[in-house]
Amino acid sequence: MNRVELPCGVELSRIVYGMWRIGDDADTSPAHVRAKIDSCLAQGITTIDQADIYGGYTAEAILGDCLKENKGLRDKLEIVTKCDIVAPTGRYADARVKHYDTSAEHIAQSIENSLTDMGIEHIDLLLIHRPDPLMNHHETGGALDAAVKSGKVRAVGVSNFKPWDWDLLQSAMETPLATNQIEISLSAHEALTNGDIAFHQQHGISPMAWSPLGGGTLMDAKAVGDLRQLMSRVAMETGTDEAAVAVAWLLAHPSSIMPVMGTNTISRIDTLSDAFKVKMDRQTWFELYTAALGREVA
Repeated sequence: MNRVELPCGVELSRIVYGMWRIGDDADTSPAHVRAKIDSCLAQGITTIDQADIYGGYTAEAILGDCLKENKGLRDKLEIVTKCDIVAPTGRYADARVKHYDTSAEHIAQSIENSLTDMGIEHIDLLLIHRPDPLMNHHETGGALDAAVKSGKVRAVGVSNFKPWDWDLLQSAMETPLATNQIEISLSAHEALTNGDIAFHQQHGISPMAWSPLGGGTLMDAKAVGDLRQLMSRVAMETGTDEAAVAVAWLLAHPSSIMPVMGTNTISRIDTLSDAFKVKMDRQTWFELYTAALGREVA
């Protein structure tokens, strides 16, 4: 498995396992979570993506139960998590409205909550989950710098930020922002042309891609059209499946996109690295892109 080195020296596996739906599984036992992680590790997938809000603020504790029961497992992983979304559920059930909080106090408390829930001593990568219209960039930047200096967080980054949001926050920080987790897929490819990918590529920042399978729409067996047919053709030619083709399309981009793959089915987790089996030459890439656009490029 290829690896990507981020600023601050943190390395992530090129494919990341996302746990946003781990609480939806009928079996959330430590043994079952361990089986998922073991499947990832067998393929060289060492990076786990979390967020405090996942599962209504329960997903980190589900992972934590597994880590606490399996001593030494945490040392084999890089753990990514996120904060700043406050939804009226779980520990924030008394919130009147869903909102964002990038205050220093909230960030510091979120870090403590995540460390406690997961039973770990440090977070490898902490992301601000959503841009906050009320963000005081000096306060937020100072809180992120302090988290790194404390040793509780190794690296910091953002999620769903536009280039101007990135620049604003970075302008108030000593620590370099490490990555931006944004939506990128064959069904959500606007980042390739709206400046999002170009901005990070220019600055040598490898983005993370959430929902790389289009929220499952790309895998819908009932889907028809040129894109689905083309994905099936390439999958057949390479002895893989449509999911591997969709991920390989992202991996082929020179910005070193890191797809975040989320599934609760171990048989599917077992095949996450199949994307590396797909030969994605330039014309195949553009065939898929053309089908996704619904027209040929200008």
